[in-house]
Amino acid sequence: MSDRTTHWQNVYATKGEAEVSWFQDSPTISLEMIRTVSPNRDAAIIDVGGGASRLVDALLQDGYRDLAVLDLSANALDAAKKRVGAAASRVDWIVADATTWRPAKTYDVWHDRAAFHFLTDPRNRAAYVERLRTAIAPGAHIIIATFAPDGPEKCSGLPVQRHDSASLAAELGPGFELVETRSETHQTPWHSMQAFQFSRFRRRS
Repeated sequence: MSDRTTHWQNVYATKGEAEVSWFQDSPTISLEMIRTVSPNRDAAIIDVGGGASRLVDALLQDGYRDLAVLDLSANALDAAKKRVGAAASRVDWIVADATTWRPAKTYDVWHDRAAFHFLTDPRNRAAYVERLRTAIAPGAHIIIATFAPDGPEKCSGLPVQRHDSASLAAELGPGFELVETRSETHQTPWHSMQAFQFSRFRRRS
């Protein structure tokens, strides 16, 4: 296993779902953005770095039928499957590193909350974008949430690369149009505050 995989396997083996700083009981902004761009419940949606996030629960409840969750940690995905219950059979659970993954299909929505900002090496960010380009169709939407420029410099004991919409646009390169950006002050389970930004892009056809 890679160092990243080992780290995240250990996190989810030793901490409960609500014992990590990024825990959200309700992923409000993510849901609002996805509903805006994908009123069609047959849209193919992938949550990259989804871990044990409750986004998949909410999307299933909303009636979305083509869902995938990708994460480095099998432990994280197992926790999500157990929580979702019988509906887990309707989700494609992918244990993979987003920088080396080989997508088997294309998606209409690529969602990533708090995974991309862990890629501090430019080579890993380039590899991530290469996979993103392979995995999304023309006209698809990309939602990436990271710590904002005034957000934390570390998370889960690891350094992060903070972003705004301009730096994300530079990472994605030409062919992507910035559609929307939103700010969020996230409250961790122990009541500290973290500055996040959400940027939504559309891939030009």
